[in-house]
Amino acid sequence: MRLFVGIALADAVIRELTSATARLRASGGSTSGTLRWTTPDSWHITLQFLGNTPPGQFACLTAQLATVRSAPVPVELGALGCFDRAGVFFADVTATPALAMLAQRVVAATARCGFVAESRPFHPHITLARAKGQGRGAGLRALAGGIRNQQRFSRFTAREFLLYESHLSASGAQYQVRSRFLLTGPDSED
Repeated sequence: MRLFVGIALADAVIRELTSATARLRASGGSTSGTLRWTTPDSWHITLQFLGNTPPGQFACLTAQLATVRSAPVPVELGALGCFDRAGVFFADVTATPALAMLAQRVVAATARCGFVAESRPFHPHITLARAKGQGRGAGLRALAGGIRNQQRFSRFTAREFLLYESHLSASGAQYQVRSRFLLTGPDSED
């Protein structure tokens, strides 16, 4: 199983991102052929990527994630941008203290099952498109250059986080929710 932990988006944010990406695509954001746009049903905020997970670790993982305590987490999107080196066009997510703390708690819980945290700093975002091919940096820069006015997106409150399984295929990844964990607890762990 290829797993990750994330937060699903509110319906209003999905509608707003759908509209924003449609405008970019209509204005030539996909004409170069170097961009593969993600679909709204794949949009999420990753808290931790876990990777290939043996079935024996799954029970430990769900048990440990169930111990994570947090109040519901306010989520606010920022500007659209790109990671040139990774070939990713994204909607930035503000790394508020509450969101960063939730990610830290998830990482601590998964560590008890043998998972290792990424060495890169936590940079929450929503992947909207991936660049492919040798000219991917140019395609991303052209797309980012086409953004005239940054849209403001609705804020929402995450009341749960999810354990997803990723199924890879030639048409892109498909995500299946394997477990849900409510954010109803106090904002600290004892």
